[in-house]
Amino acid sequence: MRKYGLSMLGILRSKEILSREDTEFQVATFKWLLRHFGGKEFYEGTQLVLPTRDYFPSSVETENEAAIATFHAVKKYAGMEEWPCRLEEQEEADPRVAPTLIIQNAPKAPLGTFEVEGDNEIVITYSPDLVRNPTQLVATYAHELAHYLTATSPEGPPGGWDNWEFATDIAATFLGFGIFMANSAVNFHQFSDVDSQGWQYSRSGYLSESEHIFALAIFLGLRGMPTEVALPHLKPNLKKRLKRAVREISDLKLIDELLAVEYLPPEGS
Repeated sequence: MRKYGLSMLGILRSKEILSREDTEFQVATFKWLLRHFGGKEFYEGTQLVLPTRDYFPSSVETENEAAIATFHAVKKYAGMEEWPCRLEEQEEADPRVAPTLIIQNAPKAPLGTFEVEGDNEIVITYSPDLVRNPTQLVATYAHELAHYLTATSPEGPPGGWDNWEFATDIAATFLGFGIFMANSAVNFHQFSDVDSQGWQYSRSGYLSESEHIFALAIFLGLRGMPTEVALPHLKPNLKKRLKRAVREISDLKLIDELLAVEYLPPEGS
């Protein structure tokens, strides 16, 4: 459970999309990101990346080519096209050893990983299953590239490096991938096999849908973008939540507070 170190203030109103503590963490994390990765490049260059062919137009013949092309697209929109790193597909074991025999509690690989190997070589991995879920693939790449970006920060995220994963999810939205992060946070999908069928539920990332939506609302406010830009591309159950988040952020005047954050360029830049 994430702890930022700020106590709850007052009684929460039922209409609030997040707890006071979670709201404070988001604001503190955006201040951290703006302080170290903001400035003109963020305010003038960062796009809201949409799940459309305009952003991902590549025509490929194999799943491997799709994974690579998507990765390069995400790097480009993140402004990290020139950041050196190696992309690797994970090896995953199949827990089903026979049509009716499944290994219980078989270890499952993460959707993606960020690692520093050997002589400071950056390696990002992804689960091959993600290629059949482009939204989740983009969100996973965005999260791991946000790891890469925030690893260069001269100070830890709010609450320390124990909160890095939570801050990294917000950083992925800061890079422009908030729609993908929100849409992939919870997944329901139908499955069928030779001996079974039904529905499966899974979660990805470290934040809830509401936390991703709140971060997306902050991003839109910072970039001066109308809510209508994002709404058509969100899952139906997230549309009203985004409108609520935008209203709350406006009521709390959070955007004015964040716009006042001073950008600190890296030493030597």
